[in-house]
Amino acid sequence: MNTENTATPLTPFVNKIFLSGEIASEYAFSHDVFGEGFYNFDILVPRLSDAHDLLPVTISERIIEGNRFTSGENIDIIGQIRSYNNYIEAENRNRLVLTVFAKDYNFAGDGSNINPNDVFLDGYICKPPIYRTTPFGREICDLLLAVNRSYNKSDYIPCITWGRNARFGAKLAVGDNIKIWGRMQSRIYQKKQEDGSVIDKTAYEVSVSRIESGKPMQ
Repeated sequence: MNTENTATPLTPFVNKIFLSGEIASEYAFSHDVFGEGFYNFDILVPRLSDAHDLLPVTISERIIEGNRFTSGENIDIIGQIRSYNNYIEAENRNRLVLTVFAKDYNFAGDGSNINPNDVFLDGYICKPPIYRTTPFGREICDLLLAVNRSYNKSDYIPCITWGRNARFGAKLAVGDNIKIWGRMQSRIYQKKQEDGSVIDKTAYEVSVSRIESGKPMQ
């Protein structure tokens, strides 16, 4: 791992993601902050089934070290899940966007890790949980988790729980502190436009495999 030149140290373990997979797009310049440039690319991460998740990655030029992130190359990434609001002029609203903010990487990754998609979050419920059942009777609960970041910032991360975890999540209240373990997933859905046409969109969320409660926010 390229730890010597990491732009910022890993923050306390309230937000951590490990991914191992295949680079699925050439990296391209995204934006700069105070003279530091950031680049985006996608990574294709295998699930335990034959499916894959296509996840967006943001990386600082300060840890790229002249490397080229070539499509088809295997890579391991350690980082955090970050969120930001993207204003959509056509819809006159902000849309929550998620990305994996890379803190470190290794091109030796081959996607054969026992868990190629591993997430840990420690945060606070910031919207009332939404509990529902599918037509086939499967229990689901959607949670929005606020995870603290440096400089008094927070990331707002959608999480989805299933079965008994969904029943547990349904009982949570705004302000409750929880810890979750799971994986970040991509999900394609269809959105109907004002002109009646339908387009495919991609949502990103954390699929929760384990959840624990903490102390309510004071």
